[in-house]
Amino acid sequence: MSSADLSARAEVLSTQLEHASPDDIIRAALREVGRERLALVSSFGSESAALLKVAADVDPAIPVIFLDTGWLFEETLAYRDTLIAQLGLRDVRSIKPDIEALKRDDANGDLWFSDPDACCNLRKVQPLTRTLSPFGAWLNGRKRYQGATRAAIPVVESDGARLKFNPFANASPDEIQAIVREGNLPPHPLVASGFASIGCMPCTSRAEPGDDSRSGRWRGRGKTECGIHVMKA
Repeated sequence: MSSADLSARAEVLSTQLEHASPDDIIRAALREVGRERLALVSSFGSESAALLKVAADVDPAIPVIFLDTGWLFEETLAYRDTLIAQLGLRDVRSIKPDIEALKRDDANGDLWFSDPDACCNLRKVQPLTRTLSPFGAWLNGRKRYQGATRAAIPVVESDGARLKFNPFANASPDEIQAIVREGNLPPHPLVASGFASIGCMPCTSRAEPGDDSRSGRWRGRGKTECGIHVMKA
C-alpha cells in the first residue's frame, strides 16, 4: 500500500472509530492487519498499565514492544516484569539499541546531556524503526488530555509505512483510572515519589503541583517528545 493509500485508509478508520471504545479500537486493528502484524509499543511507564490491560483482555498474545534504552529506572524494569505476570502477556519483546551504534555515537554515555534529540534517536527511534519494519500497524497509549503535540491526535493515523492506532485518544484521566482500579493494577513504583511521566533516568524529573502529566520529561529543554511519535518510516 502506498503512503497516500495508507493515509487515506487511516482517515477512514479514524472517522469510523472516533467514538469507539479502546477495546473495540484494538479489535479493529486486529481485523485490519492480524495479530502477527500488529504491535503494541509500551514504555511500561506510569500510565501504561491501562492499555496493556485492555489489550490483554482482547488478546494477550498481541506482540508488545518495550524499548530498553539502557537508561531506564530499575523500577521500570521491575514493573514491566510485574505487569507481564499479572496480565498474562505472552509476547513481550525487550528491544535494545544497537551496540555498535552506541560505541560510535555515545561512547561516553553523555549524549543525553549534550544532544537529547540525538540520544532519543539512537536509543529509541532507530531501534523501534527496525523492530516495526515487519508490522502493518501498531498501538500506543497517547491521549489528547496529555496536551502539547498530543492534543489533536486522531484515533488512527499513518506513520508513512503502517497504520498507527491510538485507542486512548479520547479517554479521560477518570476513564484510565477506572480501568486501573477495576483491574486491580499496581501503580508504577515511582508514582508515589512524585513522578507523573516516567522515561529515561537522566531526562525524567518529578512533576510540580499543577503541572501537566508530562511536565517532568526533559524539563527545561523545550522538548516534549522522544521522537517515536513523530517518526516517518
